[in-house]
Amino acid sequence: MLDLSKEWSISFAGCGFMGIYYIGATSCILERFPSFIQNATKICGASSGSLMATVLTVGIPLEKCCQNLMFMAKEARKHKLGPLHPAYNLVKIVKDSLLESLPEDAHVRASGRLCISLTRVSDGQNVLVSEFDNKEELIEALVCSCFVPLYCGVIPPTYRGVHYVDGAVSDNLPSGLLNNTITFAAYAGESDVCPRGSTISLHEVRVKNVSIQVNTENMYRVANTFFPPPPEVMAEICQNGYLDALRFLQDNNLICSQCPQRSLEIAAPKPFCCELPKESAEAKESSGDTQVDGAKAAKDEQECLDPQLIGKLPLNIRRGHWAPADAFCSANGFGPLSSSETSRLDPRGAKGHELALRRCWRHLQKSSACQGG
Repeated sequence: MLDLSKEWSISFAGCGFMGIYYIGATSCILERFPSFIQNATKICGASSGSLMATVLTVGIPLEKCCQNLMFMAKEARKHKLGPLHPAYNLVKIVKDSLLESLPEDAHVRASGRLCISLTRVSDGQNVLVSEFDNKEELIEALVCSCFVPLYCGVIPPTYRGVHYVDGAVSDNLPSGLLNNTITFAAYAGESDVCPRGSTISLHEVRVKNVSIQVNTENMYRVANTFFPPPPEVMAEICQNGYLDALRFLQDNNLICSQCPQRSLEIAAPKPFCCELPKESAEAKESSGDTQVDGAKAAKDEQECLDPQLIGKLPLNIRRGHWAPADAFCSANGFGPLSSSETSRLDPRGAKGHELALRRCWRHLQKSSACQGG
């Protein structure tokens, strides 16, 4: 039984594109038992696991994290060689995503609580870093922890002037110097939160501190780590993460039925793909500004998740995508969207508010008809 009477830490193993599993798992915990994450002394991670640890420590909305990962996978699948294609620069995509998503004081929130596993190139030793002087330094550490040699490039990135590579090379499941560590892994094995194997496995190996059962399911998961599966499969992996985390909470009697659904963001999140169109005086001053705005709009359009795909994600992740339209209806006095309406919500239509605007229009038509009668 899990002992939460003393300090505990949380650790996420590196798993590449299988990191979508962690989004589902942590969304369940934040919904059912948020203090498990909020009160953790250390949140650790290696490789893609360090990105998930950063999301939880800094407070990035999970739906934003889900969107970014889906976008990375979508871009990789455009090429025959996937992430290995020369035109696909995973390091640049990750870095750009961090620059956009991390708040300016991310290093302040992360220092002392976030632990990132790195592998020093000069001697192959593992290094855990948890203090960051600025946002750029935090991003440097994360890029180093995610840099898989040859897969991501030839020249390793640097952190504080020293070359490092993927932390999973030396320690893929760091404990943050605490014995009471709850482990997350996207592979069936002996981690606290992990998939449950549906086939019998008589063999289990430990790869850089991560327990992995030897079976065909895990072989498929390892393949998905480096070569992303279709979006529908990733959504299913996310849903499985939610169910596995729910089983973990049930097994340890940690379900908190009276806890309201929580989100990680400290301030109210800005809608990231479903904002209402706004007039910008500055955008009209020059054609150059207009082109920049057009490029940004195209990027936002490209990054929006397909509505059918959103419907396959865990409920609280879906709610994050519905929130802008829901808030629009509430702000205009029409009440929140019903579940049947949100199931049809298309975040790409009318800047994400097509359904909300139609609903408001129907309401106005009914009001006018009543007044006319």
